[in-house]
Amino acid sequence: MSYIEQKEKNGEVYSYFVKKFSFTGKQVKISNYLGKTPLVSKEGYMQKNLEKITEQEFKIKKMFFPKELAFGELLEKTEKKAIYLNNLMEAKQNHLIVEKEIVKEFVYNSNNIEGSKLPKKELEKIFENKKSSYANRNEILEAENSIKAFKYLKEKFYFSLPQIKKLYKILTEGLVMDTGDYYPKGFRKTEIVVGNEETAKPEHIKEELKKMIEWYKKNKKNYALKLAFDFHSKYETIHPFRDANGRTGRLIMNKILMQNHYPLMLVFKDNKQAYFNAIKKARENKNKKYYQFMLEQQLKSYQLTKKIAEKKP
Repeated sequence: MSYIEQKEKNGEVYSYFVKKFSFTGKQVKISNYLGKTPLVSKEGYMQKNLEKITEQEFKIKKMFFPKELAFGELLEKTEKKAIYLNNLMEAKQNHLIVEKEIVKEFVYNSNNIEGSKLPKKELEKIFENKKSSYANRNEILEAENSIKAFKYLKEKFYFSLPQIKKLYKILTEGLVMDTGDYYPKGFRKTEIVVGNEETAKPEHIKEELKKMIEWYKKNKKNYALKLAFDFHSKYETIHPFRDANGRTGRLIMNKILMQNHYPLMLVFKDNKQAYFNAIKKARENKNKKYYQFMLEQQLKSYQLTKKIAEKKP
Protein backbone atom coordinates (compact mmCIF):
# COMPACT_ATOMS: atom_id res chain seq x y z
CA MET A 1 0.00 0.00 0.00
CA SER A 2 1.38 3.39 -1.05
CA TYR A 3 0.12 6.90 -0.38
CA ILE A 4 1.09 10.56 0.07
CA GLU A 5 1.19 11.55 3.74
CA GLN A 6 1.12 15.13 4.97
CA LYS A 7 2.31 16.31 8.37
CA GLU A 8 1.91 19.76 9.86
CA LYS A 9 4.68 21.29 11.98
CA ASN A 10 4.98 24.89 13.15
CA GLY A 11 2.33 25.97 10.67
CA GLU A 12 4.10 24.32 7.74
CA VAL A 13 2.82 21.25 5.86
CA TYR A 14 5.40 18.63 4.88
CA SER A 15 4.67 15.79 2.45
CA TYR A 16 6.04 12.26 2.27
CA PHE A 17 5.66 9.33 -0.07
CA VAL A 18 4.91 6.29 2.10
CA LYS A 19 4.92 2.63 1.13
CA LYS A 20 3.92 -0.12 3.56
CA PHE A 21 4.25 -3.83 2.94
CA SER A 22 4.63 -7.11 4.80
CA PHE A 23 7.43 -9.57 4.12
CA THR A 24 8.03 -12.91 5.85
CA GLY A 25 5.53 -11.83 8.50
CA LYS A 26 7.23 -8.51 9.18
CA GLN A 27 5.59 -5.10 8.64
CA VAL A 28 7.82 -2.65 6.76
CA LYS A 29 7.46 1.08 6.02
CA ILE A 30 9.39 3.20 3.52
CA SER A 31 9.04 6.98 3.78
CA ASN A 32 10.54 9.51 1.34
CA TYR A 33 10.39 13.23 2.05
CA LEU A 34 8.84 15.23 -0.81
CA GLY A 35 9.02 18.76 0.51
CA LYS A 36 6.45 21.35 1.52
CA THR A 37 3.01 20.67 -0.01
CA PRO A 38 4.34 19.53 -3.42
CA LEU A 39 1.86 19.27 -6.28
CA VAL A 40 2.45 15.59 -6.95
CA SER A 41 0.21 12.51 -7.01
CA LYS A 42 1.25 9.16 -5.65
CA GLU A 43 1.15 7.72 -9.18
CA GLY A 44 3.16 10.60 -10.59
CA TYR A 45 5.85 10.26 -7.94
CA MET A 46 6.07 6.50 -8.44
CA GLN A 47 6.43 6.73 -12.21
CA LYS A 48 9.28 9.21 -11.87
CA ASN A 49 11.00 7.24 -9.09
CA LEU A 50 10.40 3.58 -9.98
CA GLU A 51 14.05 2.59 -9.76
CA LYS A 52 14.60 4.38 -6.44
CA ILE A 53 11.53 2.89 -4.75
CA THR A 54 12.33 -0.57 -6.11
CA GLU A 55 15.89 -0.40 -4.82
CA GLN A 56 14.74 0.72 -1.35
CA GLU A 57 12.32 -2.20 -1.05
CA PHE A 58 14.81 -4.67 -2.50
CA LYS A 59 17.50 -3.80 0.05
CA ILE A 60 15.09 -4.59 2.87
CA LYS A 61 13.87 -7.87 1.37
CA LYS A 62 17.37 -9.01 0.48
CA MET A 63 18.19 -9.41 4.17
CA PHE A 64 15.69 -12.28 4.40
CA PHE A 65 16.65 -14.31 1.30
CA PRO A 66 17.10 -18.02 2.11
CA LYS A 67 20.47 -19.52 1.25
CA GLU A 68 18.76 -22.43 -0.53
CA LEU A 69 17.77 -20.07 -3.37
CA ALA A 70 21.06 -18.21 -3.65
CA PHE A 71 22.10 -18.94 -7.24
CA GLY A 72 24.42 -16.08 -8.06
CA GLU A 73 22.33 -13.11 -9.20
CA LEU A 74 19.30 -15.17 -10.26
CA LEU A 75 17.28 -14.71 -7.07
CA GLU A 76 18.20 -11.03 -6.82
CA LYS A 77 17.16 -10.37 -10.42
CA THR A 78 13.88 -12.22 -9.93
CA GLU A 79 12.99 -10.47 -6.68
CA LYS A 80 13.95 -7.04 -7.97
CA LYS A 81 11.90 -7.59 -11.13
CA ALA A 82 8.87 -8.56 -9.03
CA ILE A 83 9.18 -5.42 -6.91
CA TYR A 84 9.62 -3.25 -9.99
CA LEU A 85 6.54 -4.75 -11.66
CA ASN A 86 4.34 -4.17 -8.63
CA ASN A 87 5.48 -0.56 -8.44
CA LEU A 88 5.05 -0.06 -12.18
CA MET A 89 1.51 -1.47 -12.22
CA GLU A 90 0.54 0.55 -9.15
CA ALA A 91 1.91 3.72 -10.73
CA LYS A 92 0.06 3.08 -14.01
CA GLN A 93 -3.04 1.61 -12.34
CA ASN A 94 -3.10 -1.15 -14.97
CA HIS A 95 -2.80 -4.25 -12.80
CA LEU A 96 -6.06 -5.86 -13.95
CA ILE A 97 -5.33 -5.22 -17.63
CA VAL A 98 -1.87 -6.76 -17.32
CA GLU A 99 -3.21 -9.67 -15.27
CA LYS A 100 -5.71 -10.55 -18.00
CA GLU A 101 -2.92 -10.75 -20.59
CA ILE A 102 -0.71 -12.86 -18.33
CA VAL A 103 -3.59 -15.21 -17.47
CA LYS A 104 -3.94 -15.82 -21.23
CA GLU A 105 -0.26 -16.74 -21.37
CA PHE A 106 -0.63 -18.91 -18.28
CA VAL A 107 -3.59 -20.88 -19.68
CA TYR A 108 -1.91 -21.26 -23.08
CA ASN A 109 1.37 -22.55 -21.66
CA SER A 110 -0.09 -24.64 -18.84
CA ASN A 111 -2.55 -26.47 -21.09
CA ASN A 112 0.04 -26.89 -23.83
CA ILE A 113 2.36 -28.62 -21.36
CA GLU A 114 -0.39 -31.19 -20.84
CA GLY A 115 -0.88 -31.78 -24.58
CA SER A 116 -3.27 -29.05 -25.80
CA LYS A 117 -2.64 -27.76 -29.34
CA LEU A 118 -5.16 -24.92 -29.13
CA PRO A 119 -3.68 -21.97 -31.11
CA LYS A 120 -3.21 -18.74 -29.24
CA LYS A 121 -5.51 -16.84 -31.62
CA GLU A 122 -8.33 -19.25 -30.74
CA LEU A 123 -7.60 -18.79 -27.05
CA GLU A 124 -7.94 -15.03 -27.59
CA LYS A 125 -11.47 -15.61 -28.92
CA ILE A 126 -12.40 -17.66 -25.85
CA PHE A 127 -11.14 -14.92 -23.53
CA GLU A 128 -13.27 -12.39 -25.42
CA ASN A 129 -16.33 -14.70 -25.26
CA LYS A 130 -16.29 -15.13 -29.03
CA LYS A 131 -17.13 -18.38 -30.81
CA SER A 132 -14.13 -20.48 -31.83
CA SER A 133 -14.17 -22.67 -34.94
CA TYR A 134 -11.33 -24.84 -33.64
CA ALA A 135 -12.14 -28.50 -34.30
CA ASN A 136 -11.08 -29.97 -30.94
CA ARG A 137 -13.99 -29.04 -28.69
CA ASN A 138 -12.36 -30.77 -25.73
CA GLU A 139 -9.42 -28.35 -25.87
CA ILE A 140 -11.80 -25.39 -26.16
CA LEU A 141 -13.65 -26.58 -23.05
CA GLU A 142 -10.32 -27.11 -21.31
CA ALA A 143 -9.43 -23.46 -21.93
CA GLU A 144 -12.86 -22.26 -20.77
CA ASN A 145 -12.52 -24.34 -17.61
CA SER A 146 -9.04 -22.97 -16.99
CA ILE A 147 -10.34 -19.40 -17.12
CA LYS A 148 -13.09 -20.28 -14.62
CA ALA A 149 -10.56 -22.11 -12.41
CA PHE A 150 -8.27 -19.07 -12.27
CA LYS A 151 -11.18 -16.80 -11.33
CA TYR A 152 -12.16 -19.23 -8.58
CA LEU A 153 -8.54 -19.49 -7.42
CA LYS A 154 -8.21 -15.74 -7.14
CA GLU A 155 -11.55 -14.97 -5.49
CA LYS A 156 -12.59 -17.97 -3.39
CA PHE A 157 -9.89 -20.63 -3.05
CA TYR A 158 -8.34 -21.36 0.34
CA PHE A 159 -6.11 -24.20 1.47
CA SER A 160 -8.23 -27.23 2.33
CA LEU A 161 -9.04 -30.65 0.86
CA PRO A 162 -12.56 -29.65 -0.29
CA GLN A 163 -11.15 -26.57 -2.03
CA ILE A 164 -8.48 -28.56 -3.86
CA LYS A 165 -11.18 -30.97 -5.05
CA LYS A 166 -13.37 -28.03 -6.07
CA LEU A 167 -10.56 -26.50 -8.12
CA TYR A 168 -10.00 -29.84 -9.84
CA LYS A 169 -13.74 -30.16 -10.55
CA ILE A 170 -13.92 -26.72 -12.17
CA LEU A 171 -10.80 -27.40 -14.21
CA THR A 172 -11.94 -30.80 -15.53
CA GLU A 173 -15.73 -30.41 -15.75
CA GLY A 174 -16.95 -32.18 -18.91
CA LEU A 175 -13.44 -32.94 -20.18
CA VAL A 176 -12.42 -36.22 -21.78
CA MET A 177 -9.03 -37.81 -21.05
CA ASP A 178 -6.76 -39.44 -23.64
CA THR A 179 -8.44 -42.76 -22.81
CA GLY A 180 -11.78 -41.40 -24.06
CA ASP A 181 -13.25 -41.44 -20.55
CA TYR A 182 -14.47 -38.39 -18.64
CA TYR A 183 -12.22 -37.22 -15.84
CA PRO A 184 -13.15 -39.17 -12.71
CA LYS A 185 -14.57 -37.35 -9.72
CA GLY A 186 -12.43 -36.73 -6.65
CA PHE A 187 -9.07 -38.17 -5.73
CA ARG A 188 -7.66 -41.05 -7.73
CA LYS A 189 -8.34 -44.63 -6.74
CA THR A 190 -5.48 -46.26 -8.65
CA GLU A 191 -1.72 -46.20 -8.18
CA ILE A 192 0.35 -44.04 -10.54
CA VAL A 193 4.07 -44.00 -11.30
CA VAL A 194 5.46 -40.71 -12.66
CA GLY A 195 8.94 -40.58 -14.12
CA ASN A 196 9.80 -43.95 -12.59
CA GLU A 197 8.92 -42.52 -9.18
CA GLU A 198 6.02 -43.74 -7.05
CA THR A 199 3.37 -41.27 -5.99
CA ALA A 200 1.17 -41.45 -2.90
CA LYS A 201 -0.90 -44.61 -2.65
CA PRO A 202 -4.64 -43.93 -3.15
CA GLU A 203 -5.48 -44.81 0.44
CA HIS A 204 -2.86 -42.31 1.69
CA ILE A 205 -3.75 -39.33 -0.52
CA LYS A 206 -6.08 -37.56 1.90
CA GLU A 207 -3.69 -37.96 4.79
CA GLU A 208 -0.71 -36.76 2.72
CA LEU A 209 -2.66 -33.72 1.53
CA LYS A 210 -3.68 -32.91 5.10
CA LYS A 211 -0.04 -33.03 6.17
CA MET A 212 0.93 -30.79 3.25
CA ILE A 213 -1.77 -28.24 4.12
CA GLU A 214 -0.72 -28.24 7.78
CA TRP A 215 2.88 -27.76 6.67
CA TYR A 216 1.78 -24.81 4.54
CA LYS A 217 -0.20 -23.16 7.35
CA LYS A 218 2.73 -23.56 9.71
CA ASN A 219 5.19 -22.04 7.21
CA LYS A 220 3.03 -19.52 5.33
CA LYS A 221 4.94 -16.55 6.75
CA ASN A 222 8.24 -17.89 5.44
CA TYR A 223 9.91 -16.60 2.29
CA ALA A 224 7.16 -16.87 -0.34
CA LEU A 225 9.17 -18.05 -3.34
CA LYS A 226 10.64 -21.04 -1.55
CA LEU A 227 7.26 -21.72 0.08
CA ALA A 228 5.50 -21.76 -3.32
CA PHE A 229 8.16 -23.95 -4.94
CA ASP A 230 8.20 -26.42 -2.04
CA PHE A 231 4.40 -26.64 -2.00
CA HIS A 232 4.38 -27.37 -5.72
CA SER A 233 6.93 -30.18 -5.48
CA LYS A 234 5.12 -31.74 -2.51
CA TYR A 235 1.80 -31.55 -4.35
CA GLU A 236 3.19 -33.12 -7.53
CA THR A 237 4.81 -35.89 -5.49
CA ILE A 238 1.44 -36.75 -3.93
CA HIS A 239 -0.25 -36.54 -7.37
CA PRO A 240 -3.76 -36.62 -5.89
CA PHE A 241 -5.77 -36.96 -9.12
CA ARG A 242 -5.89 -39.34 -12.04
CA ASP A 243 -4.91 -36.43 -14.28
CA ALA A 244 -4.72 -32.60 -14.14
CA ASN A 245 -2.18 -32.62 -11.30
CA GLY A 246 0.16 -30.28 -13.15
CA ARG A 247 -2.60 -27.82 -14.03
CA THR A 248 -4.04 -27.73 -10.50
CA GLY A 249 -0.56 -27.65 -8.99
CA ARG A 250 0.59 -24.67 -11.04
CA LEU A 251 -2.59 -22.81 -10.18
CA ILE A 252 -2.22 -23.39 -6.43
CA MET A 253 1.45 -22.39 -6.57
CA ASN A 254 0.34 -19.07 -8.04
CA LYS A 255 -2.21 -18.64 -5.28
CA ILE A 256 0.67 -18.64 -2.81
CA LEU A 257 2.54 -16.10 -4.93
CA MET A 258 -0.50 -13.84 -5.32
CA GLN A 259 -1.21 -13.91 -1.59
CA ASN A 260 2.32 -12.63 -1.07
CA HIS A 261 1.98 -9.89 -3.72
CA TYR A 262 4.08 -11.51 -6.42
CA PRO A 263 3.09 -11.29 -10.10
CA LEU A 264 1.89 -14.47 -11.78
CA MET A 265 4.43 -17.12 -12.70
CA LEU A 266 4.31 -19.22 -15.86
CA VAL A 267 6.01 -22.50 -16.66
CA PHE A 268 6.64 -22.13 -20.38
CA LYS A 269 5.65 -24.83 -22.85
CA ASP A 270 9.05 -24.62 -24.55
CA ASN A 271 10.63 -25.70 -21.25
CA LYS A 272 8.25 -28.63 -20.73
CA GLN A 273 10.84 -31.40 -20.54
CA ALA A 274 13.15 -29.37 -18.34
CA TYR A 275 10.17 -28.76 -16.03
CA PHE A 276 9.44 -32.49 -15.76
CA ASN A 277 13.12 -33.14 -15.10
CA ALA A 278 13.16 -30.46 -12.38
CA ILE A 279 10.11 -31.98 -10.66
CA LYS A 280 11.83 -35.36 -10.79
CA LYS A 281 14.92 -33.87 -9.13
CA ALA A 282 12.72 -32.44 -6.37
CA ARG A 283 11.19 -35.88 -5.77
CA GLU A 284 14.73 -37.19 -5.37
CA ASN A 285 15.45 -34.39 -2.84
CA LYS A 286 17.84 -32.73 -5.29
CA ASN A 287 16.24 -29.38 -4.73
CA LYS A 288 19.02 -27.13 -6.01
CA LYS A 289 18.32 -27.86 -9.68
CA TYR A 290 14.58 -27.66 -9.08
CA TYR A 291 14.81 -24.25 -7.37
CA GLN A 292 17.09 -22.94 -10.07
CA PHE A 293 14.71 -24.02 -12.84
CA MET A 294 11.71 -22.48 -11.09
CA LEU A 295 13.51 -19.18 -10.53
CA GLU A 296 14.52 -19.11 -14.20
CA GLN A 297 10.88 -19.61 -15.22
CA GLN A 298 9.79 -16.93 -12.80
CA LEU A 299 12.29 -14.42 -14.12
CA LYS A 300 11.25 -15.27 -17.67
CA SER A 301 7.60 -14.71 -16.66
CA TYR A 302 8.43 -11.33 -15.15
CA GLN A 303 10.34 -10.22 -18.24
CA LEU A 304 7.23 -10.98 -20.31
CA THR A 305 5.00 -9.20 -17.79
CA LYS A 306 7.25 -6.13 -17.89
CA LYS A 307 6.87 -5.85 -21.66
CA ILE A 308 3.09 -6.03 -21.32
CA ALA A 309 2.91 -3.63 -18.36
CA GLU A 310 5.04 -0.99 -20.07
CA LYS A 311 2.84 -1.06 -23.19
CA LYS A 312 -0.52 -0.93 -21.43
CA PRO A 313 -1.87 2.50 -20.43
